Amino acid sequence: MPQSAPPDILSEAFAADPYPAYRVLREEYPLLWHEATGSYLVSRYEDVQRAFREPVFTTENYVWQLEPVHGRTIVQLSGREHAVRRALLAPAFRGRTLEEKFLPVIERNAGELIEGILRTGSGTADLVDAFATRFPINVIVDMLGLDKADHPRFHAWYTAIVGFFSNLSQDPEVAAAGLRTRDELAAYMIPVIRERRAAPGDDLLSVLCEAEIDGTRMSDEEIKAFVSLLFAAGGETTDKAVSGVLRHLLEHPAQLAAVREDRTLIGPALAETLRRTPPVQMIMREAAADVTLSGGTVPAGSTVNCLIGAANRDPERFTDPDVFDLHRPDLTASSAFSAAADHLAFALGRHFCVGALLAKAEVETAVSMLLDALPGLALQDGRTPREEGVFVRGLNTLPVRFTP
Repeated sequence: MPQSAPPDILSEAFAADPYPAYRVLREEYPLLWHEATGSYLVSRYEDVQRAFREPVFTTENYVWQLEPVHGRTIVQLSGREHAVRRALLAPAFRGRTLEEKFLPVIERNAGELIEGILRTGSGTADLVDAFATRFPINVIVDMLGLDKADHPRFHAWYTAIVGFFSNLSQDPEVAAAGLRTRDELAAYMIPVIRERRAAPGDDLLSVLCEAEIDGTRMSDEEIKAFVSLLFAAGGETTDKAVSGVLRHLLEHPAQLAAVREDRTLIGPALAETLRRTPPVQMIMREAAADVTLSGGTVPAGSTVNCLIGAANRDPERFTDPDVFDLHRPDLTASSAFSAAADHLAFALGRHFCVGALLAKAEVETAVSMLLDALPGLALQDGRTPREEGVFVRGLNTLPVRFTP
């Protein structure tokens, strides 16, 4: 019998620190109906892994969760339609295209932001405000060949989009802001997409316009929808991953020293950050038929809220799961950015995040360049970084000092 009352994922206590609640859910309520969100909460690693891998768990929930603000995107497609669209997109985010075309873009944008930090001459900075929250959006805008002077507009759009799909409490103002963004982004992007079709360049938008498989190309609306998804999934999550890796390393000096000596350890540090403090704490699925999980049966047609933040700290899967350890033996770094990953931060299976390798390249580049440019990097005395957010969670500030 349960020893504790069921936690409420919309409570102030949960928002302040969800991890104690996740423990209660895993141990006592592994399958819990949550009336306010109209979903079943699933918290054990084995169950969340099944929800991501098994075809009975569909992405039909994105029809109401994402489509109103993004349009119809790859994340809600299935079968051949999904396979073809993924094949059109994936080459731009891996291999030679990523390394030769977009890695220089990543390095340039990281360098520009670091120069801004150094110009102050203060020896202090908030790496969330001065770097992390700006870096991924600058990279995406640059990759797409858009005007970086419009950065404030793009940042506002992705904030509104993330707010819409993480609006668990159904705040009407948040919903309205997301819907306005859909129209504003379409008005901005569709003319640009048509221009690139007529006169392609060397940017990602042109690559998407020209991509073709078996006579199939993406429509203007499909490209616009993917750009909208890219801003949200590639902006907010990478922002929080960059600051999360830095925070964990700064709080663990021995592991920071190891990374300084061997930069190939940044990848494992990112993988462990994604496991311990995943930027996206929850991903939803819909059950196409009755499904029995460890805590009971999910009825057909039900929404399942997969609590990644809980599953990634399941002691049945990870030893000492609350501990940050980039040398963790039960987390395979070599597969951490593929559909065979041990952690669940990018989902798994056919809907594994198409931009995982881009995120890895961004974080590895950013962390390495920051360590080179900011000698003696450390947390400011008396300033403890705090996380915020429920659906998407990460640091809102990371105050550091360094030798100017």
